[in-house]
Amino acid sequence: MTSHSLAADPTVHRIGRREFDFTRRVAVMAVINRTPDSFFDRGATFALDRAVAACTRAAAAGADWVDVGGVPFGRGPDVSVSEEIDRIAPVVDAVAAASDVVISVDTNRAAVARAAIDAGAAVINDTSGLGDPDMAGVVAGSDAHVVITHSVGPPRTEKPAAHFDDVVSEVRGFLLARIDRATAAGVPRERIIIDPGHDLDKNTLHSLEVTRRLDEIADIGLPLLAAVSNKDFIGESLDREKQDRLAGSLAAMVMCVERGARILRMHDVEASVDAARMVEAVMGWRDPVRLEHNMHPTHNV
Repeated sequence: MTSHSLAADPTVHRIGRREFDFTRRVAVMAVINRTPDSFFDRGATFALDRAVAACTRAAAAGADWVDVGGVPFGRGPDVSVSEEIDRIAPVVDAVAAASDVVISVDTNRAAVARAAIDAGAAVINDTSGLGDPDMAGVVAGSDAHVVITHSVGPPRTEKPAAHFDDVVSEVRGFLLARIDRATAAGVPRERIIIDPGHDLDKNTLHSLEVTRRLDEIADIGLPLLAAVSNKDFIGESLDREKQDRLAGSLAAMVMCVERGARILRMHDVEASVDAARMVEAVMGWRDPVRLEHNMHPTHNV
């Protein structure tokens, strides 16, 4: 499985078995949680067959990418490395055999990343931003891409109230430092994706400012992922519970695309794909599927 930018066209990235020109394309990443205590779906896809089916449904609905997670980021009971692998690897293996959809695995553990890559994952989505000292080496020794995400301290732990003097500047500095860590370990720059980590160790005002100034993160020059779907900053901004945040999620998604995001991690695949394709059409990056309105000669004004 090759995962490098194509030499013939440096704007085209081959990730897994798919190609993306992020100058003209927005990729929708579906969230698939194989956890009993996930933030949004509360264990709806914890069973193996349900997780695999959710991945294939997402691909059929137009998702370019599925992101499989075995442990939520937020605080909660410990999950052993072996248990996380047992949750992740069978899903990756089954989906890789059934579809060419890009498969990423949401993990911050190098041992889990290695098992996921062996099972067929094309991307490691590391919400700790290479917090595991062995993670960069695991990615460097494979053909996988890595998502480097900003967060503060280890996942699954209670943390003090979020504080930043300038959240965007600090997020940007963190990402640049972790990019350097990755490349020093041998990860090619063209296999790195960045994520500012909406809501991860940030309060609502921080996440809103990250969204508003996302172009300053995009300016780093690497593919930018935004994970905004149903996040608490949307719920608190609109006073909406998790199940009622779709409109806010789509609005935040579009704002992120306007400011440089090209990969969107979303729960509602069909609505998100429609929104992404509409943005592409408005931007002139893709043609409409059909042209009928006011196209007949008798309709000329």
